[in-house]
Amino acid sequence: MKLINYFRLLLLGMWLGAAVFLSAVLAPSAFLVLRGYQSFNASEIAGAIVNRNLIALNLAGFVIGLIVFVTGLFRFRKIPLPSFLIEMLCAATLSVATAIGHWVIAAKLRALRLTLTGPIDQLTATDPRRMTFDRLHSHSVKALVVAMIAAFVGFVMVALRTRRDAR
Repeated sequence: MKLINYFRLLLLGMWLGAAVFLSAVLAPSAFLVLRGYQSFNASEIAGAIVNRNLIALNLAGFVIGLIVFVTGLFRFRKIPLPSFLIEMLCAATLSVATAIGHWVIAAKLRALRLTLTGPIDQLTATDPRRMTFDRLHSHSVKALVVAMIAAFVGFVMVALRTRRDAR
């Protein structure tokens, strides 16, 4: 059973590392580099690059959350109830937050982009479409942060349980 916990740690750690990398390195770099070329659609291109990676991250988070949840059920009788509930809540939160990020928020952003004839940056800050885009982008960031916190707390809980089991 220790192998299952190591597998769960590996999945959570890989996803969390990818999420941190996307948020702290890939997204800012894509916008910085492409805007450096001073193209009128640099932000649109950078957004497309980040969005493509966010799709993969959200889908992976959804699946990993489900795997961590299901594999957590294998040992529920051998751990204290509060620890078990926190682990399960973290796994469920990871799956739900990434599902909302992908199937709700990103879907609305895609639909909004289809209504535009040019880059989002060409819209004024008071344009309702720009305001909607900014609001949805903010929700997307919040969903990813919630998923990252859940993955981190879940990782810590599984790591502590694995350590306890090793003793």
